[in-house]
Amino acid sequence: MAAAQQSDLFVFTGDLVNHKADEIDPMIDIFSKIKAPFGQFSILGNHDYGDYTSWPSPEAKVKNLQSLKEKHKIMGFDLLLDENRVIEKDGQKISLLGVENWGLGFQSKGDLEKSLRNVPDDAFKVLLSHDPTHWDEQVKNHPKDIHLTLSGHTHGMQIGIETPFVRWSPAQYRYTNWAGIAEQAGKYLYVNRGFGFHAFAGRVGIWPEITVIELKKG
Repeated sequence: MAAAQQSDLFVFTGDLVNHKADEIDPMIDIFSKIKAPFGQFSILGNHDYGDYTSWPSPEAKVKNLQSLKEKHKIMGFDLLLDENRVIEKDGQKISLLGVENWGLGFQSKGDLEKSLRNVPDDAFKVLLSHDPTHWDEQVKNHPKDIHLTLSGHTHGMQIGIETPFVRWSPAQYRYTNWAGIAEQAGKYLYVNRGFGFHAFAGRVGIWPEITVIELKKG
């Protein structure tokens, strides 16, 4: 489905697995078919670090994370670890930033300042940051305007109601921005509802989502 959108750019905002790197092995061939003219980019989410399972040794946990990073590469994903890339089309440039996981209530590994290194102040900036609380706490008020942040993480808690008249999910009691778009002072956040699951292997009222975003020069 993602490949069928024929987007200029493909991004994945973290949590490729729930616990261990080898969980993605059956899907590597499928993900490898996703190609975009200007590249495929990804970041890590809180589940990707292997913090929610037991390991025989600290070295085994480190090896698992390294294996997962390698699988991103095998699939053709440019994994951004507090880094940035310049995307240019028709003479227009976008600075694409990607941070490691940063979220309230979790071990925050991401370094926003590092991801902004060598990015011009006047560049149009798109940030990949897994947890939307990062936007609330650091991004939206950052002096270097970050125009659009793309997040995931919440899954809308996989249970909820979304109609033109009612929008509710238990996620709202944990996250101010749990799905969809938010805006403050011309800075935008989009929270994708995710495509997989955690704990409960299903969804009620919160559909899996692949998001297509069109950027237009203002």
